[in-house]
Amino acid sequence: MATTNDLKNGMTLNMEGQLWTVLEFQHVKPGKGGAFVRTKLKNVLSGKVVDKTFNAGTKVEIATVDKRDMQFLYREGDSFVFMDTETYDQPNIPEAVVGSAANYLLPEQTAVIAFNNENPLYVELPAAVVLEITETEPGLQGDRSTGGSKPATLETGAQVQVPLFITTGEKVKVDTRSGEYLGRG
Repeated sequence: MATTNDLKNGMTLNMEGQLWTVLEFQHVKPGKGGAFVRTKLKNVLSGKVVDKTFNAGTKVEIATVDKRDMQFLYREGDSFVFMDTETYDQPNIPEAVVGSAANYLLPEQTAVIAFNNENPLYVELPAAVVLEITETEPGLQGDRSTGGSKPATLETGAQVQVPLFITTGEKVKVDTRSGEYLGRG
């Protein structure tokens, strides 16, 4: 147990049976009345962001979140098999936990997986990954980088919008948070 005076950005709290990450906090001491702490919290599982105000000194339960570097091995049914790079354990991570990160995962790629009491919470990929285009329409003479865009299929099966001059077989850099084309790989 800790108090609201101990809050820091990135800290994970266990409130009402759910895990919340502190995005922002501000200690406020008005001229009249007691001090309070204004926070912006993000639900670890759903991603919902809420504003919550606590009285200064209120006790809060801090959750232990263990982040581990893991290597993606293969997909098995509705789960993904990762290997802990330190202990060589191979936990199965459900598809719901992996979420949109599955669109950018290749075998042997390293990711950070957060656990709470050995339950996987989420998968964090690097901000950008380089993937190969497996299928896209051919470009036309006169296509330039400032022109439009066209859909392309990545080697993971995900769809991304690329400039008209990109061809099948090229490697491109893709933002894992938004799925946007960032440039050639």
